[in-house]
Amino acid sequence: MTGCWVVSDGAAGNQRQARALARALLPQVPAREIEVALRLPWRWLAPLGPADFRAALAPAAAAGLAPPWPALVVGCGRAAALATAGIRRLSGGATRAVQILDPRRGRDRYDALVLPAHDGVDGDNVVTTLGALNEIDDAWLAAGRAAFPDLGALPSPRTAVLVGGPTRALRLDQAYLDGLFDRLADWRRREGGSVLATCSRRTPAALAMHLRRRMDGVPGVSWTGPGDGDNPYAGLLGWADRIVCTADSANLLSEASATRAPVAVHLPRPAAGRVGRLVDALLARGRIEVLQSSCPRWSGEPLRELARIAPLLRTRLDLDTGAPPS
Repeated sequence: MTGCWVVSDGAAGNQRQARALARALLPQVPAREIEVALRLPWRWLAPLGPADFRAALAPAAAAGLAPPWPALVVGCGRAAALATAGIRRLSGGATRAVQILDPRRGRDRYDALVLPAHDGVDGDNVVTTLGALNEIDDAWLAAGRAAFPDLGALPSPRTAVLVGGPTRALRLDQAYLDGLFDRLADWRRREGGSVLATCSRRTPAALAMHLRRRMDGVPGVSWTGPGDGDNPYAGLLGWADRIVCTADSANLLSEASATRAPVAVHLPRPAAGRVGRLVDALLARGRIEVLQSSCPRWSGEPLRELARIAPLLRTRLDLDTGAPPS
């Protein structure tokens, strides 16, 4: 069996994690990316599903999912978990199935589960990580700087600001954003510099427009959506002297922590839920600080969990990387 499939529900954070792990496990094998959209009632019941997982999909989406099955399938998210386990089952166990994020049910249906340590799940097939997986390393950051060289001409210190969106655990509204930008204004009055701000797909339009208003007259750049041109996210991380992050997204926090810049998280009140547990773990590790009047200072090793767990998984799954013989 050959090939690799990457499965997600289409959410950007899930796609990035699954894609990053697949590339790390089989770097020489092009991955086929599959977006799973489940029909009712399977959308509610996932990762439980029919004996043939394709029956849970729209006919058009299921039509292309057929043998030859891949050597490896990597999924991320609850909808993907149904398909990841289903592909392994239909292949007779020949396809190695790796699931990122906890499916909560049927954990034994996967060859490996890659779960955040703050979920508190153990098992023979479980590999735990601190935070979300990503491909950020020194080469990735250098490529970001090369792709957006104009950002390097902005005044230092350059503060990258990563804004996500509201969740059940965090009220990310205009007042929250004002508190963040008021702190940045204090920093700029003392040190000068510039602000490199970006929104995510989850940022409500009204909040994105408020960010743009707060950036009015501030040296730097702001990206609030495709209307602003190419997303400079990689350049922002590559050129940042320090990073400020909202407290709603494990992906944003993990990606900021994968750089070599100090990171501050805006916490007007304690973070809650799973992301709150990640925030607490990163604070305890000293990788991030709470946003305050003093600027964050840090010197240490960046958080790069993909480089740590990929060799472990390759050995555990007995994967041929596809690299030519030396």
